Amino acid sequence: MTTEGEKATAPAGSAKRALAGRLSWGLADQAASSMSNFVVGIYVARSLGVTAFGVFSLAWVTYGVVLNVSRGLATDPLVVRFSGVPDASWRGAVGRSTGTALGVGLALGAVCLMAGLGVGGRVGPAFAALGVMLPGLLLQDAWRFSFFAAGAGRKAFLNDVVWGVALVPAMVLAAHVGSVAAFVLAWGASATVAAGYGYIQSGIRPRMTEARGWLREQRDLGYRYLVENVSLSGANQLRAYGLGVIVGVSAVGAVRGAELLLGPFLAVLMGLSLVTVPEAARVLRQAPHQLGRFCLLLGGGQAAGALLWGTALLLMPGRLGELVLGDVWHSASELIVPITLGVAGAGLGTGAAAGLRALGAARRSLRSQLFASACYVSGGLGGAAVAGTIGSAWGVAAATVSGSAVWWLHLRSALRERHRNPIPELRTS
Repeated sequence: MTTEGEKATAPAGSAKRALAGRLSWGLADQAASSMSNFVVGIYVARSLGVTAFGVFSLAWVTYGVVLNVSRGLATDPLVVRFSGVPDASWRGAVGRSTGTALGVGLALGAVCLMAGLGVGGRVGPAFAALGVMLPGLLLQDAWRFSFFAAGAGRKAFLNDVVWGVALVPAMVLAAHVGSVAAFVLAWGASATVAAGYGYIQSGIRPRMTEARGWLREQRDLGYRYLVENVSLSGANQLRAYGLGVIVGVSAVGAVRGAELLLGPFLAVLMGLSLVTVPEAARVLRQAPHQLGRFCLLLGGGQAAGALLWGTALLLMPGRLGELVLGDVWHSASELIVPITLGVAGAGLGTGAAAGLRALGAARRSLRSQLFASACYVSGGLGGAAVAGTIGSAWGVAAATVSGSAVWWLHLRSALRERHRNPIPELRTS
């Protein structure tokens, strides 16, 4: 005979298992995605050397800016408002959201293509190639977030596996050509294959004609998230460009090489980020008093993990590092400590960021991100002017820790406000 206590604990146990399952698929998906990115980075670094790798890194951070434009306008509002909703609502929102992402890719891809053709030299062809590939890259990313909003992380994982499989022959062909543009095209073409597979998985056609309606419906969140996301990736881009001007393009390659050493841990961090906002939204609906604790465990766990991974890197034999990064290893290894501290600070802040997103506190999250981005640029470029590449890395580390403190102050204030004045249920249609 089942007791009343057992009846009460059963749903809680089922909810925890469901949460663990969704987090596991998030980690598995990001492992597949980050492994592909890691292999691309290592392959380019070993094939083309530190200077050409710096050019590739400039194209990479530019893609990051465009990706965050797409997420802010298309998929961030989707995961906040359409996570765990009825299937009909989800499908309609996904059609409009993915159409918006595809439209962003076409528009900004055209800008990137024209800029690349105009710049010429070493950098121009890489940017032109990126412009051609942006629609497929952004659509593939939109499918991933759509699947996680539905709690279907397995589909997102399979989509990234398809990307990784398609990447292998594409990279082999790029290696025969031996240019940065060829590697960008290979990376983007394989993502486009996965984007096509996303349509097969979902059976939903991206509706670009309804993108304007989506932007209008989600404007209270979307435009703030746009500014927030672009300030984040734009700060990274400004730091990369500024570092290239102040120190040299090889310094950009050194920073990217050090980030690649943290790649496996960043895969975990980014995998969690795919599901943290949907999960925080579920916590807010089901047990709002637990949201602060959920965010603290999330951020603290990520910060601790970053410190452990950085310690392991410091103990890694130099020969192994040279095997992984080739000529990039020597300059990248000097940056392990400050970049590890920077990642730990960023990981701590993501817990608070997830809470603010779940609360729909777009104004507070925007303020936090603008402050963090301003610190990032000033610390990165100020450090570069004073002490070169290593100074830039330490400046960024100090900036991320400061930014994390601001994120948590805003989350605490938002939770107090909600306790005093409960917000209405997030709309799902």
